[in-house]
Amino acid sequence: MLKKLFQSFRSPLRTPRQHTRSTPVVLNSNQHSLQRSQFSRHAVSIVERLQNAGYQAYLVGGCVRDLMLQLDPKDFDVATSATPEQIRAEFRNARIIGRRFKLVHIHFGREIIEVATFRANHPEEEDDEDTNQSSRNSSGRILRDNVYGTLEDDAQRRDFTINALYYDPVTERILDYANGVHDIRNRLIRLIGDPEQRYKEDPVRMLRAVRFAAKLNFGIEKHSMLPIRPLAPMLRDIPAARLFEESLKLFLSGHGEITFEMLVDLELFDPLFPATAKALEHNPTYTHTLVSQALANTDLRVRQDKPVTPAFMFAALLWPALPHRVLRLQERGVPPITAMQDAAHDLIMEQCRSIAIPKRFTLPIREIWDMQERLPRRSGKRADQLLDHPRFRAAYDFLLLRESAGEQTDGLGQWWTDYQDANESERRDMIRELGSKADDTGSGPRKRRRSGGKRKRAGAESGGYDD
Repeated sequence: MLKKLFQSFRSPLRTPRQHTRSTPVVLNSNQHSLQRSQFSRHAVSIVERLQNAGYQAYLVGGCVRDLMLQLDPKDFDVATSATPEQIRAEFRNARIIGRRFKLVHIHFGREIIEVATFRANHPEEEDDEDTNQSSRNSSGRILRDNVYGTLEDDAQRRDFTINALYYDPVTERILDYANGVHDIRNRLIRLIGDPEQRYKEDPVRMLRAVRFAAKLNFGIEKHSMLPIRPLAPMLRDIPAARLFEESLKLFLSGHGEITFEMLVDLELFDPLFPATAKALEHNPTYTHTLVSQALANTDLRVRQDKPVTPAFMFAALLWPALPHRVLRLQERGVPPITAMQDAAHDLIMEQCRSIAIPKRFTLPIREIWDMQERLPRRSGKRADQLLDHPRFRAAYDFLLLRESAGEQTDGLGQWWTDYQDANESERRDMIRELGSKADDTGSGPRKRRRSGGKRKRAGAESGGYDD
């Protein structure tokens, strides 16, 4: 699949970049398959009400794109000539949000329709003084984007051609300013304008290109791909809180495995997960296998409409960087559990400088990791105590993930599988058997399973990387 997504990199193109036209291609209702009944009735009513009030208004972006691809849209966005204040004046259930990019959210119970005012290009020459409308930093990244303009301006300001499609539910026409319909039919992700400039304006567009390519099974057009690797380090300047939200979209939308492959290939993974990128360099087979398997499992749960948690995902994405740190601390005489806790704390603190993972997720991450050191300690009442731990199921699943990536745990995962299925009497026999095996093997490896102070972590050898 990855090869297919990157086929367009090598394809010759007639033009190096895609610009918008001042007059759109208009597709009438008999020239496309969309019907107004496919869109949210609340979004349609917003468009109609704004048009009746004298404003231009259209359904725009992802909802138009996805319906043309016969996909279910995640949300329905509206673009209009009305300013945020004018929109709020029309709708009592409207709320203006954002500073960098001011928007209006209109609430209909649980459904929220996002309404944005047409944006225009930023002036080439700007005063040093920051304004409420527009500002850039020294590298060209847009810090504030509240310069309003015409419909034509708005189309030019859109990121990708496939997102610059405007649908009017009143006339049932599609307005196409950037050959977006052509690129949808040819399954291409193409930036509008000069790709390098557009990425510099907002480096997150590089992540969006990958996300759309993975989600839609599209290729990234050659000239839209070429600047990504050299510009990838610019992601380090993006606020860590924003990258947390982007990471959820990248990995929890049901296409995480292929997204990971593309991020690594385009050198976008390193700015997001620097410690894991280092582990991927030093121990590529184990790291790649564990992360890919974790994301494949997550993708499957999304397809099955089962709940997924960012905590487990981040625990898996960061784990390959952890065992080496734990082992180094143990070699300095730090007890295994303490070494795990200290190494986990430092790794998460470092990661949060790149992606601001909230505390409500970092605490479960640390508990899942901590349980990996405790799961081998099953003597006496410990096994039942671990089984009753609120993080046991996640920790058990994580143990199986480690084993599937090649870690040797002396059958620990199967033992815990059998223990969960056993009755009370069988469980007591399993605990006694652990003790007898330790006695029979004397000072061999099995004895270290009972003696926590001398035992190396199950994943320390296969999960770490060599100096």
